[in-house]
Amino acid sequence: MPDAVPDLAAAPPSPADTRRASLAQQHLRWLLTLFGALAALILVSVLGFVLLPLSERSADDLAALMVLSAQTWVELPPDTRPAFEAELLRQHQLALRADLALPSSDALKHGFYVGFVEQALQRRAGAPALLTPLPGPQGDPWLWTPVSTGGQTLAVGFAVERLSTRPMWALGVVLLAGTALAGAAAVWMARRIARPVAGLEQAAAQLAAGANPALLPQTGARELARLAGHFNHMALQVRELLQARTTLLAGISHDLRTPLARMRLALEMLRLQPTPALITRLEQDVEEMNGLIGQMLSLARGLDAEPAQDLMLGPWLAGRVQLLAAAAQAAGASLEVQCAPDLLARAAPVVLARVLDNLVGNALRYAPGPVQITVQRAAGAEAGAGRPVLRISVLDRGSGIPPAQMKAVWQAFARVETSRNAQTGGYGLGLAIVRQLAQAQGWAAGMAPRPGGGLAVWVDLPELQPAATVA
Repeated sequence: MPDAVPDLAAAPPSPADTRRASLAQQHLRWLLTLFGALAALILVSVLGFVLLPLSERSADDLAALMVLSAQTWVELPPDTRPAFEAELLRQHQLALRADLALPSSDALKHGFYVGFVEQALQRRAGAPALLTPLPGPQGDPWLWTPVSTGGQTLAVGFAVERLSTRPMWALGVVLLAGTALAGAAAVWMARRIARPVAGLEQAAAQLAAGANPALLPQTGARELARLAGHFNHMALQVRELLQARTTLLAGISHDLRTPLARMRLALEMLRLQPTPALITRLEQDVEEMNGLIGQMLSLARGLDAEPAQDLMLGPWLAGRVQLLAAAAQAAGASLEVQCAPDLLARAAPVVLARVLDNLVGNALRYAPGPVQITVQRAAGAEAGAGRPVLRISVLDRGSGIPPAQMKAVWQAFARVETSRNAQTGGYGLGLAIVRQLAQAQGWAAGMAPRPGGGLAVWVDLPELQPAATVA
């Protein structure tokens, strides 16, 4: 006894599924990680290649100016020193004090720029240099350091305002703003990426539950648009299969009622008076039911796989016509094959035989008379995707099919002849079987009015070049 198949559509999500991150969350994590790594790389690059070199160069220039100012002051005559001090204060915000005693304390806590200044002063003075915060000439905050030159020690200072630029603060603000913008962009991008996939997941869940989901918009990235197109094609096929199943069951129940009613009536009459005519009628009804069941089995087996072979169509079609000759003679029709001897196709022979038998059977039923089977190379747009195609057509001179019904007759139980009599109108399954078999093999089937009257029904097969081995 086969194992029961679990109902995956109705099963609730497992705890593992509920704990698993969504596609948007996964993309958000990856984008945030990527943006964080990029921000860290930018920070390291700016600090290492821009801010630190600029700070060291600026600190070295300031230390050189302070040492040079002290050396110049020492060499100037005493009466010119006040004017030099005033010019130095006005132009460079530097001050020199010979009478300022600096405490020997290194408790100043400062940033890396002040440290670069102290290092530069130490390199130029040859002795440790510490910057000490003391009031300036106007009482505002200044930084002072002793500079020894010309046998004197001068206190050289500069205003703290020179340090008013805060590159680290600016970098921090930029990083915070960039992080906020990057986070918002990551959320937007993650949702944008996951939105079509989430729509596809919802539509697939509806399809798995047996509902008819709305078709997805084929927009966005190329891969997502193609995925949506494939899903829409699958959804339409599933919808058609469900409609065909409903039609199939309704048609079977309807078409079996008529012979069953006749058989019930015949059995009641046989109880009263058995006659050979009633027995014959019962046998005919049984054959009619058997024929309907056989057609249904043929339709159900339409998707059975069969390996394709290389077929030389001329000899193969001639053999099929010989098998159909008795049926054509009984219908008062004639069969003729027009096919070049070198045309080679790749097809499953049993499937192709069922397709051809159904097409010829319809022609013999509805258009007794001359019936032609032709094979031609399809050209231009008919070839499809640039592949060479051979078109096998069944041509008759019957009354044809109205153009408005040419699409509907491919459905199961669709009949142009409106009577429900199988002897005159058939079961309405022949073209449905042809269509299902053609779709399963990747062939194209179609029909059109025949010039001069009648109908042309065809199926397109892939053509091959003549080969040494032919079925």
